[in-house]
Amino acid sequence: MDNLSDIEILLVEDNPNDAEMALRALKQNNLSNEVLIVGDGEEALDYLYSRGKYADKCPDHHPKIILLDLKLPKVDGKEVLRILKNDPEKKIIPVIVLTSSQEESDILETYTLGVNSYIVKPVDFDNFVDAVREIGLYWLLLNQQF
Repeated sequence: MDNLSDIEILLVEDNPNDAEMALRALKQNNLSNEVLIVGDGEEALDYLYSRGKYADKCPDHHPKIILLDLKLPKVDGKEVLRILKNDPEKKIIPVIVLTSSQEESDILETYTLGVNSYIVKPVDFDNFVDAVREIGLYWLLLNQQF
């Protein structure tokens, strides 16, 4: 990625297969050319707060949406969500949980923390592509951004 300030979608996913499927689905639907995939919650926070290897990124830039898995190494998705939604400058970024968990407690907790949408990953590739397309169409094209 040449310019980290051009990122439109931050995909936080530790499963390389799921990350690749999401990226393929986004590209297949011409929804975004500027996607950054990070493999854990700590790296997501580093990007969002311009720390570590992302220290050169403009701290005022943020992605249009964050696709966030819940079960992540280092810092889990719920903690990433908690940090973002408690930050007055970052809480306006739409966060869409894209996870395999159908646990009612996970759904309730993430909505309590301020998630904008909770989507269970379909197992079938075609359904996964459809779900990612719908996410992109709504959050990138229909939803009014600030």
